[in-house]
Order: sequence, then C-alpha cells, then structure tokens
Amino acid sequence: MPAAPDFPPAPDFAKPVRALISLSDKTGLSEAAQALHAAGVEIVSTGGTRASIAAAGVPVKDVADLTQFPEMMDGRVKTLHPKVHGGLLAYRDAPDHAKALTDHDIAPIDIVWIDLYPFEATIAAGGAFEAAIENIDIGGPAMIRSSAKNHGYVAVCVDKAGVDQVLAAIAETGGTTLALRKSLAAKAFARTAAYDSAVSTWFAAQLNDAAPERLTIGASRLQTMRYGENPHQSAAFYKTGENRPGVATARQLQGKELSYNNVADTDAAIELVAEFDPVAHAACVIVKHANPCGVAVGEDLISAYQRALECDPVSAFGGIVALNRRLDRKTAEKIVEVFTEVVVAPEVDDDVIEVFAAKKNLRLLVTGSLPDPLVGGNVFRSVAGGLLIQSRDTARITPADLKIVTKRQPTPTEIQDMLFAFTVAKHVKSNAVVFAKDGRTAGIGAGQMNRRDSTRIASLRAKEAAEGLGLLDSLAKGSACASEAFFPFPDGLLEAAAAGATAVIQPGGSIKDADVIAAADEAGLAMAFTGIRVFRH
Repeated sequence: MPAAPDFPPAPDFAKPVRALISLSDKTGLSEAAQALHAAGVEIVSTGGTRASIAAAGVPVKDVADLTQFPEMMDGRVKTLHPKVHGGLLAYRDAPDHAKALTDHDIAPIDIVWIDLYPFEATIAAGGAFEAAIENIDIGGPAMIRSSAKNHGYVAVCVDKAGVDQVLAAIAETGGTTLALRKSLAAKAFARTAAYDSAVSTWFAAQLNDAAPERLTIGASRLQTMRYGENPHQSAAFYKTGENRPGVATARQLQGKELSYNNVADTDAAIELVAEFDPVAHAACVIVKHANPCGVAVGEDLISAYQRALECDPVSAFGGIVALNRRLDRKTAEKIVEVFTEVVVAPEVDDDVIEVFAAKKNLRLLVTGSLPDPLVGGNVFRSVAGGLLIQSRDTARITPADLKIVTKRQPTPTEIQDMLFAFTVAKHVKSNAVVFAKDGRTAGIGAGQMNRRDSTRIASLRAKEAAEGLGLLDSLAKGSACASEAFFPFPDGLLEAAAAGATAVIQPGGSIKDADVIAAADEAGLAMAFTGIRVFRH
C-alpha cells in the first residue's frame, strides 16, 4: 500500500480563494454565489450552473478557462483534467506540490459544491436504461473524492446544508476550520458511496441478479432517535432508495418523534392493512409489538376500527392503528377514546387534525398511498458479521389455490374466512395461528415455540374478546383457523376444533399430514392446503 508522505500538518484555519460549483439542483445557488463573491472568493463553474451564476450578476469563470481545454463528448469530459484535480489534491504546504502548482500553472481550489447528476431521481421516476446510464455522474464523484481526500485544505459540500455551514464559517471568521472540513469530508465520502450503491443496485436489477457478488446499501438519515428498542441502546432511522410507500416516506402531521419501536410497529401495520383492497372494503389493523392484535374489514372505517378493536382491546392499548382509506373525523373521534401511539392512513380529512390536536403526543402519519403487497423487493436482517437478504413475501392465496383435503367441503363463507385468516397469519410472528370470522380476526396466537401453544393463545384471546362483548360463545365459534405453516401433529388442529373452529387452512407438507387430515375428518372440520408456507420470524 502507498506510504503516507511526510507532509506538514494541515492548517487548522484556511481562508478560501477559489470555489468550484457544479449543480443539477440549483436551489439556493444565486444566494450562495453572491455570498462567496462578497467574501472575495473566485467562482469557477460549468455549463448550466455557470449560466445561472452569471444570470445572478455574479462574476464566474468557466472551467474551460481554467483547464484551457474545451468541454467535449456531450459534456462527458470537462472536469477530468489535471488543472482541476491538481487544484483539488495539492497539499499546499508540501514544497513539491507547491512547485508543481507553479510549474504547471495550476490554481488551488478551496471550496467545492457538487450535488451529482440526478441518477436516483431518474430511476425512481422509471427512467429508461439509456436515461439512467446518462445520469451516472463520473466527474462529480471524482471531484468530490479528491476534495474530501484533501480535506486538510478543501471544504467539500455535497448539499446546500454543507454550503450553509461553510458560508457561516466564512462570515464569522473569514475561513474554515480543519474540524469543519473533516466533517464535510466524511459526509462527502458517504454521499459518493450511497450514489455508487444506487448505481450498482440498479444495474444488478437490470441483469435480474438477485444476489450480486458484492452488495452495497445506501441510505440517508431521517432521524436520530432518543434510543433504540431499550433506553440503553442508541438508534437512528434511515431511508433507502426503495420507492415503496410506508413509514419512511410518510408525512408526520402531529405528535412526538417516532421511536424505534414505533417505526417497526408502524411498518408492520402498514404492510398488513395494504393487503386489503380499499375499493372493496374499509380495513383497520391494530398492531402491538410488531404483531397484529386486531384486524377487520367493514363498510366504513369506523366499523372496521370498532370491529378490530373488539378482537383484543387489552392489547390495543398503546398500539398502532393503520387504515386503508382516507381517515374521517367520525373514525378519528372513536380512535382517540383509546390510548394510541400512532395512527397511519393514506390521507386524512382536514378536521381530523383538529380531533387529534387534543392528544398532542399521538403521532399522525399520512403515506399518500399504500404499498402494493404484490410488488417485490428485498428485506434485510443483520446477523453477527453479516447480513441476510431475501425477497419480500408477495404470496397471495386465492380460492383456486386451495386443495381441499377433508371429506367435508368448506362453505363459501368458510372459504372467505380461511383466506382472511391466512392473509393475517402471513403478518404474524411464527409460530402463528389466527382465527377469523366474518371479515375480522377472532383470536391471534403469535411467536410461540410450538403450534399447539399458539393455538391455545388464539383460543384464549377469542374467548376473552367474547366475554368483553357480553357474548356467551367464543368469537372462535364457527370461525376459520389459519396456520402459517403445517400442523406437524394433530394436537394443534384439535385445539382449534375445541375452540369452535369449523374450517382450517394450512400449507400442508408434514410427514404427519395423513394423521392431521384424519383428525380433521373425525372432528367434522373442512380443511384446505395452500401449498405455500408464510413463516415470519
């Protein structure tokens, strides 16, 4: 590896003489250029950026005047030149570097502001392959990295916030400190890394390479959180380039900052409520600790919310409420009767904000739309020293997918209940068992080490919910029971039958399938196999 040269220490204070600016997004450019000019900083620029600066009445030199070489090849070659990179990389206090600057008439560059071609925006807008390629910046990342490497002398800015820091420093002291330049350099390297990550990820997708040899993930910080899952853990929330509606892209209209657990739970709620077509039904999902505790559809949102709440009002306290339609005032007034951490909906009526204003800590999020549960993508999980990646679970079961394996055929109503229950089970932590009837969950058992215990918990929830409603019979009576993986033994299935379920839906595939089917027949159950497992660990 190259040895570090014996350079003199970089100065703590550097007074800028020359700035190079090249921008795609020119927001704030005129004001910044005027401030630099007023501070006696010469400005060098390219193309449209140079024209914008000149139009603001600020003197600006074309980069071609600096390089004495014309821009060529449709602008692909303009800054890749020794007079640019020499001016960026030169260690001003190193005698050999200073001599090279003089011998080759290279002017040092002290400030760089570059925001890169809009590659991420191009692919997010669905740009064609050729358009995406043309929006891969080459000279920009090269100049940013040169500047960041030579942060001992150069202040590199990759956004307006960085420029504002530099201008504030110049206004206060006439220059920049080494600490500021180091901070800007770290941000610059992160920006080019994220940019290259976006390019490599997109290119792999174009080649249908689901598992490229090298995987990079670029993300930008949305929020530094007070703590993580527990108060002794630090945490932050980042946004990737995935174009999927959800908590990372939502607008927060009121309430405290989201916590780490709020984000995780809200994401789970949004992904489940999106399974239900808002044109066909209003739907409500209530999530607690990443698991749904109540899910229901209804003719309108208020009925869907009320039915979901009745499934498990104890667990719903302090939960997350997700809705698949525009939130109205009447439903909002019902929601605030119960302590709720987060409410999320595609849109909200104006008077909803007035209702929630009295609950200043309640977070209200608007996503604009719902994620499409049938659109793929990747999900990640960290492990010690590594990262697991898999495609998003886009499985959806229809009546045509069901294989009826029992003597008794399910009724059309039971089939609808089975499909509803299996849809919810897909979003419940394994082992998962869900009872459902008439478009709502009756009982949910989540995260147990064996399926029999998950069934028992779901049965208990259904019984408690009925008692809370003043009903003599458990909500599980006449319900469909879904298991997200096969019943390995008849015991779990028999627990479901004892709870009152009349139909069962499960993937099948156990070596004990024959025993389970026989037990279902003996209990008079109708049972369908899906052939698809939907584990959620």
